[in-house]
Amino acid sequence: MNSARVGKVSLWFGLVLLGFSFNAAGQVPENWMPEVTPSNAPESYSPSARRQFPDQVFFGDTHVHTNLSNDAFAMGDHALSPDDAYRFAKGEPVTMHSGMQAKLRRPLDFLVVADHAGNMGVMARLAARDPALLKTDQGQAWLKTFDEYHGETAAALNAPQAGFIERVMTVFYNTGGKRNLWNYFAEPRAEPEFRQSVWDEVIASAERHNAEGTFTAFIGYEWTADHLGARHRNVIFRDGAEQTSQVLPFSKLDSHDPEALWAYLESYAEATGGDAIAIPHNANISGGTTFKRVTFAGEPLTRTYAKTRAHWEPLNEVTQYKGDGEAYPPLSPDDEFANYETWHSWAGPDTSNIEFNEEWLERKKGDYARPALKRGLALEAELGVNPFKFGMIGSTDSHTSLAAAEEDNFWGTYALYEPNAFRSLFQDEFAASGYAAIWATENTREALFAAMRRKETYATTGPRMTVRFFGGWDFKPADAYSSELAAIGYRGGVPMGGDLVAAPAGKSPTFLVRATKDWDGANLDRVQVVKGWLSANGELDERVYDVVVSDERVIPQGRGKVQPVGSTVDVEKLTYANTIGDPELTVVWTDPDFDPQARAFYYVRVIEIPTPRWTAYDRKFFKIENRMDSKVPLTTQERAYTSPIWYTPVPNQ
Repeated sequence: MNSARVGKVSLWFGLVLLGFSFNAAGQVPENWMPEVTPSNAPESYSPSARRQFPDQVFFGDTHVHTNLSNDAFAMGDHALSPDDAYRFAKGEPVTMHSGMQAKLRRPLDFLVVADHAGNMGVMARLAARDPALLKTDQGQAWLKTFDEYHGETAAALNAPQAGFIERVMTVFYNTGGKRNLWNYFAEPRAEPEFRQSVWDEVIASAERHNAEGTFTAFIGYEWTADHLGARHRNVIFRDGAEQTSQVLPFSKLDSHDPEALWAYLESYAEATGGDAIAIPHNANISGGTTFKRVTFAGEPLTRTYAKTRAHWEPLNEVTQYKGDGEAYPPLSPDDEFANYETWHSWAGPDTSNIEFNEEWLERKKGDYARPALKRGLALEAELGVNPFKFGMIGSTDSHTSLAAAEEDNFWGTYALYEPNAFRSLFQDEFAASGYAAIWATENTREALFAAMRRKETYATTGPRMTVRFFGGWDFKPADAYSSELAAIGYRGGVPMGGDLVAAPAGKSPTFLVRATKDWDGANLDRVQVVKGWLSANGELDERVYDVVVSDERVIPQGRGKVQPVGSTVDVEKLTYANTIGDPELTVVWTDPDFDPQARAFYYVRVIEIPTPRWTAYDRKFFKIENRMDSKVPLTTQERAYTSPIWYTPVPNQ
């Protein structure tokens, strides 16, 4: 049989196998396609199509205030709305109150406009002379105070002397010698019709800017129970307008009790079929209230409380403009990197009025993430459920409508602190931090929300470094260098936010870690694993392990310290060089001190090499070298914190 004949027979036989059918004229029917169902579809040739795990990391901010927040408006944000916040986050330029233009170097992937729920929009609507507000007696009363005290932001920002800004600030903080200006508009509660119209505006703005696969605009707000207690939570809805329009934001005018907020979220979920979470923030200056061992009412925590809190609050905002909340230096004296953008109180880094006694330190255990995670282990042993089993994110808490967390592009926490020649002279304690990083399958509300629920997130202080963290029992050293690290991690263990339970006999947990620098940023100094555990005698302890370091430095045995990476920062030229540090650090690390009977958590901290701090950029840009206090820090070591992986000796019942 000749080759042509063989070819024709083979082709015919193949077409028959494919179910090919011809019409009477012997032609292939138009629009013919072989029938392929999910059950008989062949395995994809494309590796990416075969992946069933999150293979993309998305960066964003879950905590931005606009002119709809009364404190943001009172402190100068008169012009920028939620629409402006989304535009800036998407990489578009925005004109600020000083007349300058602001623009991100790279767009973000998602944003939550989290304006304060309490009388949201009152000041902005007073400025706009909203007839729906002014037709009420309360609206007229508010208008009188508003017209008497609110100032012009541009005049303050462009003033020739620092004293002008300070005088404006005094008015805002001490209106009429009584209280903060925005507190005049915090109560009584505005009429339902007005509140609904503002909430509709918030929802409509998010819907306009939400673009599946490209940019996610979450609908949300901030529940702010009180000021000095800082029982603050950002509420993030998974859903769109259809569900969220059925409720109004829950505010402190409804309740100061977080349990009431959780009941509201549960009611929302039951009524709409939707879902939402609440994220605590500013725990670092909450006076010990965020992670207390008692309820708001002063009652001991119960199993029901623990389950409810763990469900509705899966994340904690651990770094932002008002300081870093990972670790408190006096509580972690052996941690050389614990003192990072530390605020001891609402007075910031100032310790002149603080007595570091046992009472103070006990209170601070309710403020910081690391002692809270440790406390959660003890509560889990008592209650069977860990109420403080949270993942980590960062966000800005910006009150300028800008999600800006870059040291050379820091627009201040309030509009009155936009870049000017005087802000760093009396507001240097603010940190240009942070962002939330989320591992997800796609950039949609549903996918990002699901990742937040499972705590597959990490916090950064601004740089967009990529961090993978897996825990298991059988990772091998070679796995750290595999091109399929993520596949190995998911197949052989659990990702950040996950659980390891009941160690196999004779085995210690192994952790697979890879950190890669922000492609437009600084090299990495080191990667550390932070461990906390509950020992058999009931004591809570912690240790920070250097697991991989740059520049071929040696990690000493025991508790010795790694030699510092050094610094290339030139604060006069505002430069640094990636001649030190490494662009990527990767390792498989086994816990050398593992006790299979001890509850524990592990999380990764990634440290960059030193770089210039925002104050150094202000110093140079505004030529204030001779006026800046020598105590003002001019360099920083940016970082990332992953969500923990927990170890439990036996499954919880």
